[in-house]
Amino acid sequence: MRKRLPPLNALRAFEAAARNKSFKGAAEELFVSHSAISHQVRRLEQYLSIDLFRRVSRGVELTRAGRIYYPVLREAFDMIDEGTDLVLSPEAPGTLTVQVYSTFAIRWLIPRLPAFREAHPDVHVRLHTSQSDVNFEHEDVDICVMLGQRVQPDVHYDYLFSSQTFPVCSPALARGRSPLREPADLAHHTIIQVYPSRHDWAHWLEQNGVEGIEPDGGLLFDSYDLALNTAIQGLGVALGLEPFVNRDLEAGTLVEAFPGARVNHRGTWYLACRKEKTDNEKVCAFRDWLLAEVKRDSSMHRHAMMS
Repeated sequence: MRKRLPPLNALRAFEAAARNKSFKGAAEELFVSHSAISHQVRRLEQYLSIDLFRRVSRGVELTRAGRIYYPVLREAFDMIDEGTDLVLSPEAPGTLTVQVYSTFAIRWLIPRLPAFREAHPDVHVRLHTSQSDVNFEHEDVDICVMLGQRVQPDVHYDYLFSSQTFPVCSPALARGRSPLREPADLAHHTIIQVYPSRHDWAHWLEQNGVEGIEPDGGLLFDSYDLALNTAIQGLGVALGLEPFVNRDLEAGTLVEAFPGARVNHRGTWYLACRKEKTDNEKVCAFRDWLLAEVKRDSSMHRHAMMS
């Protein structure tokens, strides 16, 4: 039996306040009063029996519970918005729906899409970003890029590459008042995590024999790109995911905190589609193009060869 959900207006008020980092900003966005936002947030806190915001002199900030809850709600509201668009906007002929993680889209796929459009002008790519894996039985997605294991028997998987993780930070932070010389020095810095990959830090710490550090006490984001940008600003140490962090390392905006202390990521990157669609003309065109692009990318090709 489905559990009773919290009031929708309270959830929307909390999500807007967390995203705007203020009750005032949320009130302006939702066209209600400041007191209405405060009332709805308090209503949600009472429903959950836990504080989601901490009142400070400059306004409000999320508690640990709030930092955990916010990215989940943001993803849920994004899915509602996208689902509404699907219902209201009939799909045009020749449309190919591609689902990818926002990291893959921003840092790799989008800069290359013009080349695909030039080669295949009749295929209109509808790009859908999500932090969740596709359930092909219930979602209208033609093909997706996923990180994980091959588990669905009716799905065709093409191996793309494997990743490594390692701590990264700004050059100023690495050589600052509390320099990062060895992994244990992380105890003196803010750890930046990404939801839903929160276990990656725990895995890296365990593999490097680091004890006594609780990664959940740091900052939590729902976007890898936001996490890296926060690290670039010198606000903490993020976990770099190769090859997506390479651009920042080459530019010098980020540095590897502990060179050589890399850990193989537990997941593997795949391109996936329903087996029944492997002969679909649009799917084949995108699949062949993307596999060729991965092979052409030297950093990704290196990881594919090493695995």
